[in-house]
Amino acid sequence: MKTSADPVRDYLSAVEREAFALPAGRRQELLADLAEHIEVTRVERPDATIGEILAELGDPRAIAETALAEAGNETAGPSAWRVTGTPGRRRKVHPLVPLLMLTLPFLVATAFPDVPAAQFCSTLFRVIGAVLICTSVHWTTVQKTIGVVLAAVLPTVAIGIWMLSSIPAGDTPAMLANLATLFLLAGTAAWLWRVRRT
Repeated sequence: MKTSADPVRDYLSAVEREAFALPAGRRQELLADLAEHIEVTRVERPDATIGEILAELGDPRAIAETALAEAGNETAGPSAWRVTGTPGRRRKVHPLVPLLMLTLPFLVATAFPDVPAAQFCSTLFRVIGAVLICTSVHWTTVQKTIGVVLAAVLPTVAIGIWMLSSIPAGDTPAMLANLATLFLLAGTAAWLWRVRRT
C-alpha cells in the first residue's frame, strides 16, 4: 500500500475536492485557515503527530459540508472549526418536515373552510414550511426559490384572487381549483424531495 509523503497536503487536497461547490475565494480561505490551524497546533503541541492533528480536525467531507452549509447561511458567525478546532455540526431539519408543512395544512383548510382557526393554522404552517425550506441545507438557492414560489407564493396569490373575484363559489369550480392547487403542492413537494441533497 502506497503511503503519502505529505499527509497535510493530501488532507488539504481532499478538503478542496470535497468543497468544490464553494466559491473559489471561500474555498481558498478555508484551505488557508486549515493550514494555519495545523501549523499552530504543531508548534503548540510538538509531541502530537500529524496523523493525530488531522484526526482531530475531522473528516475532510465533514469540514466541506460545514463550510457549504455556512456559505448558504449569510448570517452565520465564525466557522465552528475556527473557534473550537473541530468541524461544527449544524442541526438539520429533516427535509420531509417543510414539505409536509407546505402540503398538509392545505388539506386541513380545504376540509374545514368555515373554521377560522383552521385557516389561520394552515397559513401559519405554510409560512413556517417556506421559512424552513429557505434556511435548509438540503436544497440550492435556485431550488429553494422555485419551491417557495410554487408551493407557497403562487397558491396564496391564486387563493387571494379567487376570494376577491366575482366567480361564483359553486361546488364544481371550487373543487377544481382545490384539486389544481393540491396537484401543484404535491408535485412541487415531490420534486423538492427528489432533488434534495442528503
